[in-house]
Amino acid sequence: MTGPRRYPLPQPSRPSPHPPARPSGATAVVAGLLGLPASVAAGYVPVRIFLDMPAEFSLAALPGKVLLDLATYLVAALVLLIGALAMLFRATAGAIMLIIGGLTALGALLGESMSAGIPFGRYLGAMFGRGGFAMADRITLVVLAVLVTVLAMLPPTFRHLRYRSPILPAYARAGIYPPQRW
Repeated sequence: MTGPRRYPLPQPSRPSPHPPARPSGATAVVAGLLGLPASVAAGYVPVRIFLDMPAEFSLAALPGKVLLDLATYLVAALVLLIGALAMLFRATAGAIMLIIGGLTALGALLGESMSAGIPFGRYLGAMFGRGGFAMADRITLVVLAVLVTVLAMLPPTFRHLRYRSPILPAYARAGIYPPQRW
């Protein structure tokens, strides 16, 4: 039998002489900046439909599926706008809101043909056949929603949003203080 077994005591960790490098915020900034036009593109669809309605026509006359799709567009626009602004202020919730807003906008686009009650292929043919600003808005919304969602999901985006710089980087190590001259 040998003597008592000794386990090493945990040693206090030494701070590294160099603070961690600040992560690049390119993906976060681009996602935030692209979220603003995406919110405008998502909000354009219901606003344009509301403005094109005749004065004697009521929203109550629209089917429930159409109202749900218009509400989905408005929710997507609002979530994208708040997420883009929060992202520019380096809030992690902004990235999550951009992901939710982008997916909601894509869902509203896909649900538009179902709310009209026509097959998706025929809906796309009619949308691209007529052209015009409505088609350009929907294409813009698809591209921006996909870009915003992908950029907000990337790990460098979350690294940038979670990074907090040291409070006093020059005096972080113990024993290094400016000389006092009195």
